[in-house]
Amino acid sequence: MKTVTRCKWAESDPQMRAYHDEEWGVPEHDSRALWEKLMLDGFQAGLSWQTILRKRDAFREAFYDFDPEKVARMTDADVMRLLDNPGIVRSRAKIEATIGGAKAYLKMRDEGEDFAKWVWGMAGGKPIRNTTGMVPAQTPLSEEMSKALKKRGFKFVGPVIVYAWLQATGVVDDHVPTCFRHKKK
Repeated sequence: MKTVTRCKWAESDPQMRAYHDEEWGVPEHDSRALWEKLMLDGFQAGLSWQTILRKRDAFREAFYDFDPEKVARMTDADVMRLLDNPGIVRSRAKIEATIGGAKAYLKMRDEGEDFAKWVWGMAGGKPIRNTTGMVPAQTPLSEEMSKALKKRGFKFVGPVIVYAWLQATGVVDDHVPTCFRHKKK
């Protein structure tokens, strides 16, 4: 039996292993999926990714499968309903940031700015490969993208959250060099 070496953070929990092996760091080019992952990373602020991952299905149900059109139309009554939903993180600020994030996403779209093209354009059009094995908490790119997202009306998009999102969506390949998912080239 061959032993698989993966990033340390994914070794101890089956759900985290599956997420690492199948999703984390896979280049995402779908605008809606990128937006969903950014919103989930915003909910992670102050929490572990494991917490969000365990609640991801409930988040998807609560936020209409992260359909930005539907989320943007959510009302104060929806916010109150979500604050009573034990399946998600019940933070008014994060719930309202997700609704605002849907509106910001749609504004970009309506102004002719495709979210995926915008994200990948800022990153130079292809995944950024980390070859050092050192994983930073933030980078100049995440700082620049954080400022640009805030300018467009997004919240919970500080440079550390943005960097985690860039890793999750494969814009940055931060699999350690010994990980079976690390790309050599």
